[in-house]
Amino acid sequence: MERYITPLIDLLNEMTPYLLLGFLVAGILKEFVPRRIYADKLSDNNFRSVLWAALLGIPLPLCSCGVIPTAASLRREGASRGATVSFLISTPQTGVDSILATASVLGIPFAICRPLVALITALAGGCAVNIWANDVENGCSITCSAQKNEKSFMRKCIDTLRYGFIDMLQDIGKWIVIGLVIAAIITIAVPEDFFTGLSKYPLLNMLVILLFSAPMYLCATGSIPIAAALMLKGLSPGAALVLLIAGPATNMAAMLVINKILGRRTLVIYLLSIIVGAVAFGLAIDYLLPSEWFNTAVNNAYCNHCHIDGTPWWQTASSIIFIILLIAAYILRFRKGKSGSMQKSFRINGMMCNHCKANVEKALTNIKGVTAVRVELAEGRAFIDGENFSAKEIIDTIRELGYEYIEE
Repeated sequence: MERYITPLIDLLNEMTPYLLLGFLVAGILKEFVPRRIYADKLSDNNFRSVLWAALLGIPLPLCSCGVIPTAASLRREGASRGATVSFLISTPQTGVDSILATASVLGIPFAICRPLVALITALAGGCAVNIWANDVENGCSITCSAQKNEKSFMRKCIDTLRYGFIDMLQDIGKWIVIGLVIAAIITIAVPEDFFTGLSKYPLLNMLVILLFSAPMYLCATGSIPIAAALMLKGLSPGAALVLLIAGPATNMAAMLVINKILGRRTLVIYLLSIIVGAVAFGLAIDYLLPSEWFNTAVNNAYCNHCHIDGTPWWQTASSIIFIILLIAAYILRFRKGKSGSMQKSFRINGMMCNHCKANVEKALTNIKGVTAVRVELAEGRAFIDGENFSAKEIIDTIRELGYEYIEE
């Protein structure tokens, strides 16, 4: 038990200070950077709009499911197809929280490589879509002429904290914990030389990682401890980068939604951009860069508990605060799920985070006759209150958002 708990606590102490800072920055980005500012820059079918989409997506802490409704909203507001794909590729690979956590656990070289790969793969995918998959639609004019009522500064501050330390923890807290647990299991269960036999075949390492990570749901931050644990078992730094890039950027649910919203050709370009880019950069790391750049930081992160001075107090305090916030966030979700009842419910497949929830609630609230909407992620349901609203219009709206309505 001590062999299992020790690496789990060490990783938690290493990550939580940077996670808390990342969650705060994420809330600031959401509340103080209006969407209209960057939506206006994404409407043209050129390299500039693709570049803007990639640069704006890299710091946003959206997962591969949460980015789907956000990208769909940008598309409706006038973003070009290429810019939309660029945003879809760059956003889930990174985020301010994951970049900071990567630096703390995997070191500065990995923290530099992740956003760099996200930028280049997003540019490649967006430009390819503009060239080969933009013949169906060539963009549309921005339709959201009216801005929502401006919040007060104090309201924005409160919503910043709510988004960073409640909504985000509800979204990815579970996946961070799962990643830490898997990393601890790998540390004690996988033989020390498990990947050593494959060290002479980096490409085979990467293909094995792709096979398992591409269809699975991995968040950008939750994949960090898994990559670190696998590297300690002999996984090459390049293959670890493939896990960090392809795991968060793809999953089966996202693939199905992208195919429905943007088409099969766009989906193929999206996948090829991520996979080819991740493998190419992984091979470059394994063959062109010193492995010491990447392995040293990982070994140091796992051996901090061996230092005489022990764990710094601020790391321990950050871990305690993180655990308290995580428990509080899920208690709030549970209580909210138990409060109130609505007149009619609709089952929806494909919602996985609070971004999905917010987009569905916002769209359904605008339907004539609807007075209140409550979406429960755990149940996969939208509860509608109102008078004389059209069930068909609600179902059509759900499908337009890229989700699946399930008849009962």
